[in-house]
Amino acid sequence: MSVEELKAQLNLDHDLDDALLSSKIDAAEAYAAGFTGAPIPTPCPAEIKQAVLMLASYWYEVREAALVGGNPYAVPYGAHDLLQPHRAWVV
Repeated sequence: MSVEELKAQLNLDHDLDDALLSSKIDAAEAYAAGFTGAPIPTPCPAEIKQAVLMLASYWYEVREAALVGGNPYAVPYGAHDLLQPHRAWVV
């Protein structure tokens, strides 16, 4: 994923946080790869791309480990559902 794609997801029109956005993408891609148990394939399936953008956007918007007066979530609703079909199961 690119910083430009994430900025479009977030409706950002400035370059002030590009380095931070890039680190959020890296973290989200690592999370997705860890959850699925496999590297992100090339080309990236749309569901994985959407999950990565959702994760990176969420982590950009919610930068604290705890949230007062709201519902704190470690992973935004729907990210696991998007990644689940790509999960490598080992039994």
